[in-house]
Amino acid sequence: MTMEVLGVKFAPINIPFRRRIQTLSAAAWFITMAFGGFIGLFLAVYMILQTRLWLVTIAYLIWAWGMDRHTCKKGGRRVEWVRSWTWWKYLKEYFPLNLERVPWVELDPKRNYLFCCFPHGMLPTGAFSAFGTNVGGFHDLFPTHKPYVLTLSQHFYMPFFRELAYALGGCCSSADSINWILSQPDGGKAAILAVGGAAESYNCRPGQYRVVLKNRKGFVKLAIKNGAPLVPVISFGETDLFSQVPSPEGSVIRYIQEFIRKLIGIAPALPLGRGFFQYSFGLVPQRKPVTTVVGRPLNVEKIEKPTQDDIDEVHEKFIECLVEMFEEQKHHYIKDADSTVFEIE
Repeated sequence: MTMEVLGVKFAPINIPFRRRIQTLSAAAWFITMAFGGFIGLFLAVYMILQTRLWLVTIAYLIWAWGMDRHTCKKGGRRVEWVRSWTWWKYLKEYFPLNLERVPWVELDPKRNYLFCCFPHGMLPTGAFSAFGTNVGGFHDLFPTHKPYVLTLSQHFYMPFFRELAYALGGCCSSADSINWILSQPDGGKAAILAVGGAAESYNCRPGQYRVVLKNRKGFVKLAIKNGAPLVPVISFGETDLFSQVPSPEGSVIRYIQEFIRKLIGIAPALPLGRGFFQYSFGLVPQRKPVTTVVGRPLNVEKIEKPTQDDIDEVHEKFIECLVEMFEEQKHHYIKDADSTVFEIE
Protein backbone atom coordinates (compact mmCIF):
# COMPACT_ATOMS: atom_id res chain seq x y z
CA MET A 1 0.00 0.00 0.00
CA THR A 2 1.37 3.43 -0.99
CA MET A 3 2.47 5.68 1.88
CA GLU A 4 2.71 9.47 1.56
CA VAL A 5 5.06 11.58 3.71
CA LEU A 6 5.38 15.35 3.23
CA GLY A 7 3.82 15.05 -0.20
CA VAL A 8 6.17 12.26 -1.33
CA LYS A 9 4.49 8.99 -2.31
CA PHE A 10 6.62 6.02 -1.26
CA ALA A 11 6.45 2.59 -2.85
CA PRO A 12 5.17 -0.33 -0.76
CA ILE A 13 7.81 -2.49 0.94
CA ASN A 14 6.34 -5.78 -0.26
CA ILE A 15 6.74 -5.19 -4.00
CA PRO A 16 7.59 -8.45 -5.85
CA PHE A 17 11.26 -8.94 -6.69
CA ARG A 18 10.56 -9.12 -10.45
CA ARG A 19 8.98 -5.68 -10.38
CA ARG A 20 12.03 -4.27 -8.62
CA ILE A 21 14.25 -5.78 -11.32
CA GLN A 22 12.03 -4.16 -13.93
CA THR A 23 12.41 -0.78 -12.20
CA LEU A 24 16.19 -1.20 -12.02
CA SER A 25 16.25 -2.08 -15.74
CA ALA A 26 14.27 1.03 -16.67
CA ALA A 27 16.45 3.29 -14.53
CA ALA A 28 19.68 1.79 -15.85
CA TRP A 29 18.43 2.15 -19.42
CA PHE A 30 17.54 5.82 -19.04
CA ILE A 31 20.82 6.70 -17.33
CA THR A 32 22.82 4.74 -19.91
CA MET A 33 21.11 6.32 -22.91
CA ALA A 34 21.02 9.84 -21.47
CA PHE A 35 24.50 9.99 -19.94
CA GLY A 36 26.37 6.97 -21.33
CA GLY A 37 28.31 9.00 -23.86
CA PHE A 38 29.68 11.38 -21.25
CA ILE A 39 30.41 8.51 -18.87
CA GLY A 40 32.40 6.79 -21.62
CA LEU A 41 34.32 9.96 -22.38
CA PHE A 42 35.22 10.55 -18.72
CA LEU A 43 36.20 6.89 -18.38
CA ALA A 44 38.55 7.17 -21.35
CA VAL A 45 40.20 10.29 -19.88
CA TYR A 46 40.57 8.55 -16.51
CA MET A 47 42.14 5.46 -18.10
CA ILE A 48 44.67 7.61 -19.97
CA LEU A 49 45.64 9.76 -16.99
CA GLN A 50 45.31 7.36 -14.06
CA THR A 51 45.81 3.75 -15.21
CA ARG A 52 48.34 1.53 -16.92
CA LEU A 53 45.91 1.06 -19.78
CA TRP A 54 46.66 4.52 -21.17
CA LEU A 55 48.40 3.18 -24.28
CA VAL A 56 45.60 0.72 -25.06
CA THR A 57 43.01 3.49 -24.56
CA ILE A 58 44.86 5.88 -26.87
CA ALA A 59 45.14 3.15 -29.51
CA TYR A 60 41.39 2.51 -29.19
CA LEU A 61 40.59 6.22 -29.63
CA ILE A 62 42.83 6.46 -32.71
CA TRP A 63 41.00 3.51 -34.22
CA ALA A 64 37.54 4.75 -33.22
CA TRP A 65 37.99 8.36 -34.31
CA GLY A 66 40.17 7.61 -37.31
CA MET A 67 39.80 4.23 -38.99
CA ASP A 68 36.25 3.48 -37.77
CA ARG A 69 34.60 6.89 -38.05
CA HIS A 70 32.64 6.13 -41.23
CA THR A 71 31.02 2.89 -40.04
CA CYS A 72 28.01 4.79 -38.67
CA LYS A 73 27.27 6.01 -42.22
CA LYS A 74 27.43 2.57 -43.82
CA GLY A 75 24.98 0.44 -41.89
CA GLY A 76 26.85 0.15 -38.60
CA ARG A 77 27.67 -3.26 -37.12
CA ARG A 78 24.88 -4.77 -35.06
CA VAL A 79 25.43 -7.59 -32.59
CA GLU A 80 22.36 -9.80 -32.31
CA TRP A 81 23.47 -11.12 -28.91
CA VAL A 82 23.39 -7.60 -27.46
CA ARG A 83 20.01 -6.88 -29.05
CA SER A 84 18.69 -9.99 -27.26
CA TRP A 85 19.90 -9.16 -23.74
CA THR A 86 17.52 -10.03 -20.90
CA TRP A 87 17.85 -6.39 -19.83
CA TRP A 88 15.60 -5.36 -22.72
CA LYS A 89 13.01 -7.95 -21.72
CA TYR A 90 12.70 -6.49 -18.21
CA LEU A 91 12.65 -2.99 -19.70
CA LYS A 92 9.76 -3.97 -21.95
CA GLU A 93 7.85 -5.52 -19.03
CA TYR A 94 8.30 -2.48 -16.78
CA PHE A 95 5.99 -0.10 -18.67
CA PRO A 96 4.99 -2.34 -20.57
CA LEU A 97 6.10 -1.61 -24.15
CA ASN A 98 4.28 -3.07 -27.15
CA LEU A 99 4.60 -2.95 -30.92
CA GLU A 100 1.54 -3.18 -33.16
CA ARG A 101 0.58 -2.34 -36.71
CA VAL A 102 -2.63 -1.13 -38.26
CA PRO A 103 -4.52 -3.78 -40.23
CA TRP A 104 -3.25 -4.84 -43.66
CA VAL A 105 0.22 -3.34 -43.29
CA GLU A 106 2.76 -5.46 -45.12
CA LEU A 107 6.25 -4.59 -46.35
CA ASP A 108 7.58 -5.54 -49.78
CA PRO A 109 10.76 -7.59 -49.14
CA LYS A 110 12.36 -6.09 -52.25
CA ARG A 111 11.98 -2.49 -51.07
CA ASN A 112 13.56 -0.32 -48.39
CA TYR A 113 11.43 1.83 -46.08
CA LEU A 114 11.85 4.97 -44.00
CA PHE A 115 10.01 4.62 -40.68
CA CYS A 116 9.20 8.08 -39.27
CA CYS A 117 8.63 7.91 -35.51
CA PHE A 118 6.64 10.36 -33.36
CA PRO A 119 6.76 11.70 -30.71
CA HIS A 120 10.40 11.69 -29.61
CA GLY A 121 9.58 11.96 -25.90
CA MET A 122 12.34 12.51 -23.37
CA LEU A 123 13.97 9.48 -24.98
CA PRO A 124 12.20 7.43 -27.70
CA THR A 125 11.40 4.55 -25.35
CA GLY A 126 8.81 2.78 -27.49
CA ALA A 127 10.93 3.02 -30.64
CA PHE A 128 14.01 1.77 -28.79
CA SER A 129 12.29 -1.42 -27.68
CA ALA A 130 10.49 -1.97 -30.97
CA PHE A 131 13.41 -1.40 -33.33
CA GLY A 132 16.60 -1.42 -31.25
CA THR A 133 16.14 -4.83 -29.63
CA ASN A 134 15.10 -8.32 -30.65
CA VAL A 135 12.48 -8.56 -27.90
CA GLY A 136 10.31 -5.68 -29.12
CA GLY A 137 8.43 -7.70 -31.73
CA PHE A 138 9.66 -6.14 -34.99
CA HIS A 139 10.82 -9.42 -36.50
CA ASP A 140 7.50 -11.05 -35.67
CA LEU A 141 5.57 -8.40 -37.62
CA PHE A 142 8.10 -7.72 -40.38
CA PRO A 143 10.34 -10.79 -40.78
CA THR A 144 11.68 -9.72 -44.19
CA HIS A 145 13.22 -6.45 -42.99
CA LYS A 146 16.12 -5.38 -40.79
CA PRO A 147 15.74 -2.18 -38.73
CA TYR A 148 18.51 0.44 -38.58
CA VAL A 149 17.98 2.87 -35.69
CA LEU A 150 19.17 6.37 -36.61
CA THR A 151 20.62 8.64 -33.95
CA LEU A 152 22.90 11.65 -33.59
CA SER A 153 26.38 11.24 -35.09
CA GLN A 154 27.83 12.61 -31.83
CA HIS A 155 27.04 9.31 -30.12
CA PHE A 156 29.52 7.51 -32.36
CA TYR A 157 32.36 9.72 -31.18
CA MET A 158 31.82 8.86 -27.52
CA PRO A 159 34.28 6.16 -26.36
CA PHE A 160 32.83 2.81 -25.32
CA PHE A 161 29.22 4.04 -25.52
CA ARG A 162 29.53 4.02 -29.31
CA GLU A 163 30.05 0.25 -29.21
CA LEU A 164 26.70 -0.23 -27.47
CA ALA A 165 25.02 2.07 -29.99
CA TYR A 166 26.48 0.04 -32.84
CA ALA A 167 25.58 -3.30 -31.27
CA LEU A 168 21.92 -2.25 -30.97
CA GLY A 169 21.77 -1.60 -34.72
CA GLY A 170 22.46 2.11 -34.56
CA CYS A 171 23.60 4.34 -37.41
CA CYS A 172 23.97 8.10 -37.55
CA SER A 173 21.03 10.16 -38.78
CA SER A 174 22.99 12.07 -41.43
CA ALA A 175 21.83 12.30 -45.04
CA ASP A 176 24.70 10.05 -46.17
CA SER A 177 23.74 7.36 -43.68
CA ILE A 178 20.03 7.40 -44.54
CA ASN A 179 20.84 7.42 -48.24
CA TRP A 180 23.13 4.38 -47.81
CA ILE A 181 20.37 2.38 -46.13
CA LEU A 182 17.61 3.34 -48.54
CA SER A 183 19.75 2.79 -51.64
CA GLN A 184 20.66 -0.83 -50.96
CA PRO A 185 19.60 -2.75 -54.10
CA ASP A 186 18.44 -5.96 -52.41
CA GLY A 187 15.78 -4.26 -50.28
CA GLY A 188 14.80 -5.52 -46.85
CA LYS A 189 16.08 -2.46 -44.99
CA ALA A 190 14.09 -0.20 -42.64
CA ALA A 191 15.64 3.09 -41.56
CA ILE A 192 14.15 4.19 -38.23
CA LEU A 193 14.12 7.98 -37.77
CA ALA A 194 12.73 10.15 -34.96
CA VAL A 195 12.03 13.09 -37.26
CA GLY A 196 11.49 15.67 -34.51
CA GLY A 197 14.82 14.82 -32.92
CA ALA A 198 16.20 16.43 -29.79
CA ALA A 199 14.14 19.61 -30.22
CA GLU A 200 10.94 17.61 -29.80
CA SER A 201 11.92 16.47 -26.32
CA TYR A 202 11.03 19.95 -25.04
CA ASN A 203 7.40 19.09 -25.78
CA CYS A 204 7.43 15.96 -23.63
CA ARG A 205 4.61 16.41 -21.13
CA PRO A 206 1.89 13.95 -20.07
CA GLY A 207 -1.08 13.89 -22.41
CA GLN A 208 0.57 16.21 -24.94
CA TYR A 209 1.30 15.17 -28.54
CA ARG A 210 3.17 18.10 -30.08
CA VAL A 211 5.66 17.15 -32.75
CA VAL A 212 8.30 19.05 -34.72
CA LEU A 213 7.57 18.41 -38.38
CA LYS A 214 6.34 21.50 -40.22
CA ASN A 215 9.80 22.54 -41.43
CA ARG A 216 11.46 19.12 -41.38
CA LYS A 217 11.64 18.07 -45.04
CA GLY A 218 15.09 16.58 -45.51
CA PHE A 219 13.84 13.06 -44.80
CA VAL A 220 11.20 13.48 -47.51
CA LYS A 221 13.83 14.46 -50.07
CA LEU A 222 15.89 11.36 -49.28
CA ALA A 223 12.82 9.15 -49.55
CA ILE A 224 11.95 10.60 -52.97
CA LYS A 225 15.52 10.23 -54.29
CA ASN A 226 15.43 6.53 -53.39
CA GLY A 227 11.77 5.81 -54.04
CA ALA A 228 11.43 4.61 -50.45
CA PRO A 229 7.92 4.59 -48.92
CA LEU A 230 7.42 6.71 -45.79
CA VAL A 231 5.94 4.77 -42.86
CA PRO A 232 4.22 6.79 -40.09
CA VAL A 233 4.92 5.44 -36.60
CA ILE A 234 3.28 6.76 -33.44
CA SER A 235 4.18 5.73 -29.89
CA PHE A 236 1.03 6.27 -27.85
CA GLY A 237 1.88 6.98 -24.21
CA GLU A 238 5.47 8.06 -24.93
CA THR A 239 4.96 11.53 -23.48
CA ASP A 240 3.38 10.16 -20.29
CA LEU A 241 6.65 8.70 -19.00
CA PHE A 242 8.13 12.01 -17.90
CA SER A 243 7.14 15.54 -17.17
CA GLN A 244 9.82 18.22 -17.06
CA VAL A 245 10.82 21.51 -15.48
CA PRO A 246 8.88 24.28 -17.29
CA SER A 247 10.99 26.12 -19.88
CA PRO A 248 8.70 28.28 -22.02
CA GLU A 249 9.94 30.06 -25.14
CA GLY A 250 11.88 33.18 -24.18
CA SER A 251 12.75 31.98 -20.69
CA VAL A 252 16.32 31.88 -19.37
CA ILE A 253 16.12 28.09 -18.98
CA ARG A 254 15.08 27.64 -22.63
CA TYR A 255 17.85 29.99 -23.79
CA ILE A 256 20.45 27.90 -21.96
CA GLN A 257 18.93 24.65 -23.25
CA GLU A 258 18.98 25.85 -26.85
CA PHE A 259 22.57 27.06 -26.49
CA ILE A 260 23.66 23.63 -25.24
CA ARG A 261 21.59 21.80 -27.89
CA LYS A 262 23.18 23.77 -30.72
CA LEU A 263 26.62 23.20 -29.19
CA ILE A 264 26.48 19.42 -28.66
CA GLY A 265 23.33 18.37 -30.55
CA ILE A 266 21.60 17.00 -27.43
CA ALA A 267 18.62 18.75 -25.84
CA PRO A 268 19.27 19.15 -22.09
CA ALA A 269 15.65 18.83 -21.00
CA LEU A 270 15.12 18.52 -17.24
CA PRO A 271 13.07 15.34 -16.71
CA LEU A 272 10.68 14.76 -13.83
CA GLY A 273 10.04 11.06 -13.36
CA ARG A 274 10.04 8.90 -10.25
CA GLY A 275 12.64 7.33 -7.98
CA PHE A 276 13.50 3.76 -7.00
CA PHE A 277 11.50 3.81 -3.77
CA GLN A 278 9.09 6.71 -4.31
CA TYR A 279 6.82 7.89 -7.10
CA SER A 280 7.09 11.68 -6.81
CA PHE A 281 10.41 12.66 -8.43
CA GLY A 282 13.57 11.21 -9.97
CA LEU A 283 15.10 10.00 -13.24
CA VAL A 284 13.21 6.71 -13.49
CA PRO A 285 10.43 6.75 -16.13
CA GLN A 286 6.87 6.41 -14.87
CA ARG A 287 5.47 2.89 -15.13
CA LYS A 288 2.90 3.59 -17.85
CA PRO A 289 2.17 1.64 -21.05
CA VAL A 290 3.58 2.69 -24.41
CA THR A 291 2.26 1.18 -27.61
CA THR A 292 4.18 1.85 -30.80
CA VAL A 293 1.90 1.56 -33.82
CA VAL A 294 3.21 1.18 -37.38
CA GLY A 295 0.93 2.78 -39.95
CA ARG A 296 0.32 2.24 -43.63
CA PRO A 297 3.29 3.12 -45.87
CA LEU A 298 2.95 6.18 -48.07
CA ASN A 299 4.22 5.18 -51.49
CA VAL A 300 6.81 7.60 -52.90
CA GLU A 301 7.68 7.94 -56.57
CA LYS A 302 11.42 7.84 -57.23
CA ILE A 303 12.81 11.12 -58.56
CA GLU A 304 16.62 11.43 -58.61
CA LYS A 305 16.54 15.22 -58.52
CA PRO A 306 13.27 16.23 -56.81
CA THR A 307 12.18 19.86 -56.96
CA GLN A 308 10.99 21.79 -53.93
CA ASP A 309 7.43 21.37 -55.22
CA ASP A 310 7.92 17.58 -55.31
CA ILE A 311 9.19 17.61 -51.73
CA ASP A 312 6.42 19.90 -50.48
CA GLU A 313 3.74 17.73 -52.09
CA VAL A 314 4.98 14.50 -50.48
CA HIS A 315 5.56 16.27 -47.17
CA GLU A 316 1.97 17.50 -47.13
CA LYS A 317 0.65 14.02 -47.97
CA PHE A 318 2.73 12.51 -45.18
CA ILE A 319 1.36 14.97 -42.63
CA GLU A 320 -2.17 14.09 -43.73
CA CYS A 321 -1.43 10.36 -43.32
CA LEU A 322 0.14 10.91 -39.90
CA VAL A 323 -2.74 13.00 -38.53
CA GLU A 324 -5.30 10.60 -39.99
CA MET A 325 -3.53 7.67 -38.36
CA PHE A 326 -3.44 9.44 -34.98
CA GLU A 327 -7.14 10.25 -35.11
CA GLU A 328 -7.95 6.70 -36.22
CA GLN A 329 -5.90 4.97 -33.52
CA LYS A 330 -5.98 7.26 -30.50
CA HIS A 331 -9.24 5.87 -29.10
CA HIS A 332 -7.51 2.50 -28.63
CA TYR A 333 -4.64 3.85 -26.52
CA ILE A 334 -5.56 7.22 -24.96
CA LYS A 335 -8.06 7.56 -22.13
CA ASP A 336 -9.10 11.13 -22.94
CA ALA A 337 -8.93 10.59 -26.69
CA ASP A 338 -11.64 13.11 -27.60
CA SER A 339 -9.79 15.96 -25.90
CA THR A 340 -6.32 14.96 -27.12
CA VAL A 341 -5.10 16.59 -30.33
CA PHE A 342 -2.06 16.04 -32.51
CA GLU A 343 -0.18 19.32 -32.78
CA ILE A 344 2.46 20.03 -35.44
CA GLU A 345 5.00 22.83 -35.16
